[in-house]
Amino acid sequence: MLSIIIPTLNAAGTLERTLKTVAPADFVLEMIVADGVSTDGTPDIARANAAKVVTAATGRGQQLAAGAATALAPWLLFLHADTVPGEGWADAVKRFIADPNNADRAAVFRFRLDDDTAAARRLEGLVDWRTRNMELPYGDQGLLIAKAHYDRIGGFKPMPLMEDVDLVRRLGRNRITVLAADAITSAEKYRKHGYLLRPARNALCLGLYLLGLPPKLIAKFY
Repeated sequence: MLSIIIPTLNAAGTLERTLKTVAPADFVLEMIVADGVSTDGTPDIARANAAKVVTAATGRGQQLAAGAATALAPWLLFLHADTVPGEGWADAVKRFIADPNNADRAAVFRFRLDDDTAAARRLEGLVDWRTRNMELPYGDQGLLIAKAHYDRIGGFKPMPLMEDVDLVRRLGRNRITVLAADAITSAEKYRKHGYLLRPARNALCLGLYLLGLPPKLIAKFY
């Protein structure tokens, strides 16, 4: 059984589609929306779609941790509110969960954008390379992990950003599987900020974090 945890902050425009996509899966025990005090009716949309709402301090790390703390299922899937699992996602998740060798591993989806441009395809290729070679997936790819293992490695920390990088580094080397299914995420932020500037800023923030700069300072560049 699976608990799906979705951090939100004013996600009224995207949340319902995500919930309606994952809700029909017969192995989903619960959907948990960890809300950072939205003002656009996001919690009402969550409840109207049979999701449990947990209120947390604004900040994705804090929200993910708060959602996981209330989860009842033995497996957790962390998913962004503007991300929709693609065709075959349920079968891919079930196969991963069914393999006892994955009890101390994690899995992510393939990164895809809802944009047909060449720039989007190039970014998808870059993220795929980063995921497979550096084992540093984007948070947009979701994260599937056994709750017992999530707790064992310390879970998400209350960080303003880089919470996903922090967690996957604690997983250790060669502990991430890329599932044979896509996570289709909104390209709005790339269309708004540019397919060069946004990834460059992400890379800068990652580099500063890996060099040891505190996340609170890095957040000023994000």
